[in-house]
Amino acid sequence: MAISSLGAGSGILTQDVLDQLRAADEAGQIQPVTLNIAYENDKKDALKLINAKMDNLIDSINDIKSHSLFDERDVTVSGSSVTATAIANTDLVDFTLDVTTIATKQIEQSGSFTAADGGENALVSDADGVINLNIDGQDFEIAYQADTTLKELKALINDAAGEKVNATILQVSSDDFRLFLSSAETGSSQDITITNKSGTIDSKISDLTQVQPGVDAEFTFNGQAITRSSNQVDDLVTGLKLTLNEVGSSNVKVAQDRSNIEEKFSNFVEHYNNAITELSKMTKPSAESDEKGIFSDESTIKNMKKSIQNMISTIGGGVGSLMDYGFDVDKDGKMSFDKENFGKKLDQSTQNVEAFFAGGTFTNSDSSTVELTGAFTELSTKVESYTSYNATLDLFATSISDRVSDLEEKKTIATERLDAKYAILKKQFAAYDIMISRFNSASSMFSQMVTTQNASS
Repeated sequence: MAISSLGAGSGILTQDVLDQLRAADEAGQIQPVTLNIAYENDKKDALKLINAKMDNLIDSINDIKSHSLFDERDVTVSGSSVTATAIANTDLVDFTLDVTTIATKQIEQSGSFTAADGGENALVSDADGVINLNIDGQDFEIAYQADTTLKELKALINDAAGEKVNATILQVSSDDFRLFLSSAETGSSQDITITNKSGTIDSKISDLTQVQPGVDAEFTFNGQAITRSSNQVDDLVTGLKLTLNEVGSSNVKVAQDRSNIEEKFSNFVEHYNNAITELSKMTKPSAESDEKGIFSDESTIKNMKKSIQNMISTIGGGVGSLMDYGFDVDKDGKMSFDKENFGKKLDQSTQNVEAFFAGGTFTNSDSSTVELTGAFTELSTKVESYTSYNATLDLFATSISDRVSDLEEKKTIATERLDAKYAILKKQFAAYDIMISRFNSASSMFSQMVTTQNASS
């Protein structure tokens, strides 16, 4: 009967022995490679975290490196006579605006009709014809029929001249209906008239009565008398939109939006600290494996951290540093931002602060000038040399992936070699097992013969 299990014949060269030999070979040849693969994959995960921190940092820098940051405006109004809004780069002004007259729309009303729709009492004429509606000097010809009612005439007017006038019907009492015409715009030029062009429109329509005259807005700007046809004034100060609400006096100030600048500078500080903290943790040297940073032996990451930290103290185009504008870095590398000191710099010269951070002409105390690139533009260029596509961090990530691929290939080759080795060894064990089994059988037979011979003697 054939042997079906390794070592069954001899009890010596068993599968367990083979497995122990295989485990010893794997511990020396496969396990070190597996650990290296896991370590490199840990590096890949750690690098993803660094990339995320660095992306946030570069985004915060790009958010503050342009001149547009300094163009944002803050408007304050004391008084209720006006409201004001300002777009970016609006002129910086501080003025008193005294409203004496609010612009109004022209409103006219017709005579009284006892009905608005249905029946003879609602008809506006007894024959077909055409009226001419004039509003703000513009003519509109409106045809009507002998059976046109007051309600239908309202609709005809709105269809023809709705952009210039609004026609409505007001029911004053149970038998008193009147057509009201209101100019769409305000101002003294919004006169409204209705005349017969042909036919005989009811005089209650053509003889309109003024309810409210259209008048211009009148106000003073720092004492200077100004007149506008509308209460919406957007041509007084470049970029400033004023709405006249009521008669009265208000003070309006358009200033640089410092809170917006300070908020974005603080956002930069937060992301800078997050990035440097993560880099410090991952490059920390230590004899203790659980404290040692995963990139403590990687010059690429350590040099990036050092380069960014060094640049913080050197950028500025030779006319100052970030520390002159409220920024500071402590002994642990943590950055802070002092809004009060920054505000003092803005008070001294908004133009110089903008030039220092965003680039432009910087005027020295001796009136000489320097053309600057901008501190945050310099910093952006440095950080992007690491973070942009196919830059340092991309290349570093590629090198890690290449090492993982090489190790995976090495592991595959080593595993295949062991598979081949132990396939052969298993066959050899099986052959040796048969031989040992036969020797054992022969030995047993001779032993029995000797025992039998001794017994017969």
